[in-house]
Amino acid sequence: MTDRIKRDFYARDKEEQAEFLKMTWCNTCMKEDLGMTNPQEYEIQGKIFIDGKCKKCNDVVTTEMAFDDEE
Repeated sequence: MTDRIKRDFYARDKEEQAEFLKMTWCNTCMKEDLGMTNPQEYEIQGKIFIDGKCKKCNDVVTTEMAFDDEE
């Protein structure tokens, strides 16, 4: 089993928080940018994720962080 390391979403810059809370994809609604609530940030095997609830349907949405310097 892979360890999940909790991270502090609210330690991020307010503008960055706002972007991540808005720029989402909901698999249930099949729409982008519906927004999320209750963000929970964590790391697994060096990858960072943010889970939250879709503002429209309340199902879980997950965002995987992508960094520009990754190849």
